[in-house]
Amino acid sequence: MPTPHRIRIVDAFTDRPFAGNPAGVLLLDAFPDDTWLQHVAREVNHAETAFAHRLPAGGDADWALRWFTPAAEVDLCGHATLATAHVLHTTGAASGPVRFATRSGVLTATAHDDGALTLDFPTAPLTAADVPDGIAQALGAEPLAAYDTGRQVGDLLVELADEKTVRALAPDHKALVQHSERGIIATARAEDPSGGYDFVSRCFFPRLGIDEDPVTGSAHTALAPFWSERLGRTELTGLQASPRTGLVRTRLHGDRTVLTGRAVTVIEGELFA
Repeated sequence: MPTPHRIRIVDAFTDRPFAGNPAGVLLLDAFPDDTWLQHVAREVNHAETAFAHRLPAGGDADWALRWFTPAAEVDLCGHATLATAHVLHTTGAASGPVRFATRSGVLTATAHDDGALTLDFPTAPLTAADVPDGIAQALGAEPLAAYDTGRQVGDLLVELADEKTVRALAPDHKALVQHSERGIIATARAEDPSGGYDFVSRCFFPRLGIDEDPVTGSAHTALAPFWSERLGRTELTGLQASPRTGLVRTRLHGDRTVLTGRAVTVIEGELFA
């Protein structure tokens, strides 16, 4: 029987179980072959599974980190990075800021005394785009505007009329596949800013085998500059209005976006494969 791997399921961007976005987290001695990593991600069957291993001291990063959906490896994932940092700090595997070597460069996660975690990610470049033909029918709502989020994120961000429209979306996921490299971010201003959040979003990634992602950290690297420009503030809070919901605090700092949230470990066990 192979040596078992410790595996954890962590709910990210939430302070309670069964909310936020669940991610699988495995801390390894080294990365096995890609086929094994993809098989594990498919078995876990959450939006992402994160795989990390420690790097030699003295380099630019402390841990190597990769993310897999059930269908493919991705270039950037916020909630699984938050989940990994949570595991490292709660198990004592790391203390202080942790630098991850990833396909999107070195990303830093910092734990705070109150249990929150802050991620330092690259800000997505936004470029105005034509609203694609057919996307209104696929989403079930007419976008006010559309924006390309650049290569690393790879989503099409669409602004909708209001929060109610975002919450009511029931898209044709198969039809959405043709409209972006990765997925669709639908967003609108918060109907009531006194409710504790400034904007809402929902994110759809059928191309990656994820019809709707519960809470998407990487999407907030595009949502932060989008709403900071419109609302005139660099610090905002986004509510991802999926059925599980989750809050992401954002701070825009030039070409970097800082994302802050919490995480909860809900399952811990052994993988015998």
